[in-house]
Amino acid sequence: MSKLTGTFSEKMYKIIFESDTPQGRAFDIVVIISIVSSSLLVMAESVSPVYSEYGQQLDMFTWFFVILFTLEYLLRVGYSKNRRKYVVSFFGIIDLAAILPAYLSLIIPSVHLLVVIRLFRLLRLFTILKMGRYVKESGTIIMALKASRPKITVFIFAILFIITIVGTMMYIVEGPREGFSSIPEAMYWATVTVATVGYGDITPKTPLGRLIASMLILVGYGIIAVPTGIITNEISTVTKESKGSIICSSCGHSIPMKDNTFYCSKCGEKLNR
Repeated sequence: MSKLTGTFSEKMYKIIFESDTPQGRAFDIVVIISIVSSSLLVMAESVSPVYSEYGQQLDMFTWFFVILFTLEYLLRVGYSKNRRKYVVSFFGIIDLAAILPAYLSLIIPSVHLLVVIRLFRLLRLFTILKMGRYVKESGTIIMALKASRPKITVFIFAILFIITIVGTMMYIVEGPREGFSSIPEAMYWATVTVATVGYGDITPKTPLGRLIASMLILVGYGIIAVPTGIITNEISTVTKESKGSIICSSCGHSIPMKDNTFYCSKCGEKLNR
């Protein structure tokens, strides 16, 4: 009996977590179609004329997908080789976040909290993040982002330093009369300017203020390319290194091809060999 149970569990694991079998591919296709359909439903619900006319039908289909994703989550937890690691993993948290808002909306009975419930419903768009599980290249991107983290952190601190200094200077130069009522307000202006967005709600009026703004805009154009260059370089490096290794699609860990293993040594996920 235990042998039959073990065999059934192994089959279910292959169907749910692997895609190298017809059943596994069919399971993945059903989940992907459900993710896209559920996301389109959430978008349709945000259109008032559509929701006012087809609200009942949309709610019915919405709960169909909520129940479907709940069953998927329970199956993944039940047949995972390491349940705790799956529950606290990135995709485990995303899977839970995809269904939790719908159930939270049921336990808030107060009528005046209907707006909050509506926001909970919109959070179901987290289902689209589940798509990352089915993209093999996601492991490469995850590794590149992890490798870029120290450089990006230094870059962010440098930007914060520039924004603080320039914001303080603009507060001194322009002052409250020109809309720069405080240093945080001036820092907001500096953030918008360095990002080359330019909302125009606060603008410098004095010649010196405009000179500082012009210089900050030029700095902003150069700054935009920095994180892109860092991440692109790391993706190129990871791609070259991964030619002789396998990248885990779950956690992004790299395992050398010469290691004759079928599971990730970091998270225990099945490798796509």
